[in-house]
Amino acid sequence: MPGLVGEPVERALSLATASWALANGLFYSVSALYFTQVVGLSAATVGWGLSVAGGVGVLCSLAGGRLADRVPADRILQAAGVVQALALLAYAAADGPWSFVLIACLVSGARSVQGSAKQALLAQWFTGRDRVAVRARMHVVTNVAIGLGTVLAGGALLVGTPAAYRATILLVGALALLAVAPLVGLRRREPRLLGVLGGRAADVPAEAPAARRGPSPLRDRTYLAVVLLTSLMALQFGLQSVVVPLWIAERTSAPHVMVSAVLVVNTVLVALTQVRVSAGTEDVRVSARAVRRAGWLLLAACLVFPLSGIGDLPVTAVVAVLLLAAVIATLGEVWGEAGAWGLTFELADPRAAGAYQGVSQTGYALASMLAPGLLTSVVLGHGAPGWAVVGLGFALAGSAAVVLADRAAPRARRLREAVTAS
Repeated sequence: MPGLVGEPVERALSLATASWALANGLFYSVSALYFTQVVGLSAATVGWGLSVAGGVGVLCSLAGGRLADRVPADRILQAAGVVQALALLAYAAADGPWSFVLIACLVSGARSVQGSAKQALLAQWFTGRDRVAVRARMHVVTNVAIGLGTVLAGGALLVGTPAAYRATILLVGALALLAVAPLVGLRRREPRLLGVLGGRAADVPAEAPAARRGPSPLRDRTYLAVVLLTSLMALQFGLQSVVVPLWIAERTSAPHVMVSAVLVVNTVLVALTQVRVSAGTEDVRVSARAVRRAGWLLLAACLVFPLSGIGDLPVTAVVAVLLLAAVIATLGEVWGEAGAWGLTFELADPRAAGAYQGVSQTGYALASMLAPGLLTSVVLGHGAPGWAVVGLGFALAGSAAVVLADRAAPRARRLREAVTAS
């Protein structure tokens, strides 16, 4: 099955991803101020509520993957997308802690189901090199769209009124709803989906095969080990989205605009390098080496970032150190994501693609839930030694991936041969 630019499934997923990511860029830029200054919640309530929502997201990631082996993944994407959009719109009417937590749980749960269903669709429809390449292009789309959303949110932040924030929240919900549109009618545009995902159409026999039940990934120790390692590597996103901005604001003399500058560096580098770096990572040994390289790059970044907090360092030098660290960390992200995709796709049993990708997304959801509190306490609580501990954790996880891949390579070859034979 071709995974070419312009291919209907990739085009639909890319358009939907762009709209989702644009909505996320807007939302993440204004949400903290909206919840505290407009809804009137305390920072502690927001943190507690999002942690509860994160737990719901973890459970829904696993459930969404299992569901995708029984219900066509494209239909799950559409349904979860509508639920998420309506929940985001409901934030505009939130008026207290309980309504906030309820809405946050709906948003997180729907988003997690979406993530698992999207990964399942990629695993079921694309194979090998095409699958990793499509995932890389979508990662680029995501980063660029989030960056654009962040820029657009500047208008609301500049105005700073409750009306401006509410209007932005409504725009976020509208963009999330718009993201469902490219997925509607996808089966009519690409009838072969019916043979892969199951379903009925006038030109497809009633006995068209539905998704088959396969082995449980929860009994697959090799795959669970892969998910553990990729989840540890995924903590880097909490480092870059939460810890680095707080470090810049609280521990350095750099202007706060450096938070945006670091984001721009990340967006540009991902756009320029992600597809190229991902080439060849459909081979599990190549994927593992990419993860190992990412671990050492993230260690290097964690050793450079604390240099920006040296008290007597001139502001220009602080800015230079932060930019250098941002470049190194982004390269770690690019290599880490490329390797993680290869491992989680190629070591998954295709007979239960949805369940396997649901488990991999559950790992990401756990990392997303734990990263802010864990990394903030380690890094901001202990300074340079905390940075070093986090960096060593990345390096060890990356190195362990190579050991695991050497043992798992024959299994990946058997799975690939089984897919080719079928």
